[in-house]
Order: sequence, then structure tokens, then C-alpha cells
Amino acid sequence: MKKLILTAFSLATAFAAHAQLQPAKQTPESSELWSPVPRFVTPGKPSTAVSGFTAPSDAIVLFDGKNLDAWVSGKDGKAAAPWTVGDGAMTVAPKSGDIQTKQTFGDYQLHIEWRTPAKVEGNSQGRGNSGIFMQGIYELQVLDSYNNPTYSNGQAGSIYKQTMPLVNATVGPGEWQTYDVVYTAPHFNKDGQMTIPPYITVIHNGVLVQNHTMIQGTTPYVGQPTIEPHGKGPIKLQDHNNTTSFRNIWIREL
Repeated sequence: MKKLILTAFSLATAFAAHAQLQPAKQTPESSELWSPVPRFVTPGKPSTAVSGFTAPSDAIVLFDGKNLDAWVSGKDGKAAAPWTVGDGAMTVAPKSGDIQTKQTFGDYQLHIEWRTPAKVEGNSQGRGNSGIFMQGIYELQVLDSYNNPTYSNGQAGSIYKQTMPLVNATVGPGEWQTYDVVYTAPHFNKDGQMTIPPYITVIHNGVLVQNHTMIQGTTPYVGQPTIEPHGKGPIKLQDHNNTTSFRNIWIREL
């Protein structure tokens, strides 16, 4: 009995000590990483008007510059996508909401090009902010990170609030940029436990910035990642009240 009491006391003491280490309240700043700062690398110049390649023969074209037929909006995913289309690009209509693909995906290769506004307004997370969500859940950050200090795990090329990019490969405001992504979806067992986490590789403007990076869970603005069982999901693009544009979007299921 004495041994049992001591064990219970030890556990209670350990839990009390653990509770004291926990922050009283989660804030956005509690998950920001400001140091180290990824070094800046000047990427190579694109050789054509459209960076990279046009879609390969086995790709699903999600946006070819003409319309938003492959995209929807709204919580139920049934409303027409309200963003604007012009000059071969789609542009966020601020405060209209996120948009996502009608189709859902598991493992894939994704090519997407994006451009932050040429006129610089705001700073830190307020400059050209958007995001590309794998399976509608895990955010690859889009941001004007050219001479724009912000927290390292929130700059362009980061897995938002988790993993900063290996380097800062952004180009100037108003210039087109590319992400080439290889993504493998997580696996869950019947009890909802994650048996294999999601992984992502990202090449930004021809420069490797995420190298088979494990995604720890959701990518919230406030708080820590959580694990939420799910199946296939859409590609979601974020409306963050900045007029960021996208073009030449295609995907290959793996």
C-alpha cells in the first residue's frame, strides 16, 4: 500500500509540474519562430513567359487561364468560385472567401504559379498573403517575402507555423513565382490514429525549400498542430484580403 501511495504521489507531482510548464493561453505569437532566418538565395530567371512547363499529358489541368470551372467556394463547396479571371490568371477577390477544387486528391505532384501585388502595401503577414492547402488542411504559405521580415515559419515556402523553408527563394513583388510540390497523404487506422504522416517536398522558383518534410498536423494560426483523420481532399487557395494571383495550375495523381 505504501508503494502504491508513493507511486500515486509521484504521478500527481509530475502532472502538476507538467501543468506549470504549459502556457496559460495560446496566442498567435506562441507558435511564431523568428530565429534562425532562412538565408536569401537569388533564383534563376524563367526562360519563357510561363515559368516552368505546361501541363504534361497525364496531368489534370486545374486552371488554364480561361475560367474557374474546376473551382468552388463556400463551406459546402457548392457555390461558384468568386475570384476574378483576366490576362491568363485568377486573382483573389478580397473578402470573398477561399476557393477549392471540385476534385479531391491523395498523393500528387502539383505545379502552381503565383504573384503578389506589384504595389507593396502592408508588411510582414500583410503583404501578398495567401496559402495553398494540401487536401484542404495543410498550408504551404504564399507571401511577399522579398525584403519583408516576418516570422521564419510564416514566410513564403514554409509549412505554416511548423517548418520554415531551407532558404528564401522569393523574387520581387509583381513577379511570377513557381511552386512544384510532391505530396504524400497521411494514413490513419480504424481508430483514427495517424500511422503514416503527410510528407511534402517543395521547389520554389527552381530552388529546394522543403525536402521530404513531415507535416506534423493541422496548420492553425493560433495553437499547436492537431491530428484530424480524413480521406482525400481538395487543393484550397486562401483569401487573405490581398490581391494575390495564380496561374498555370496542374496536378498529377501519384
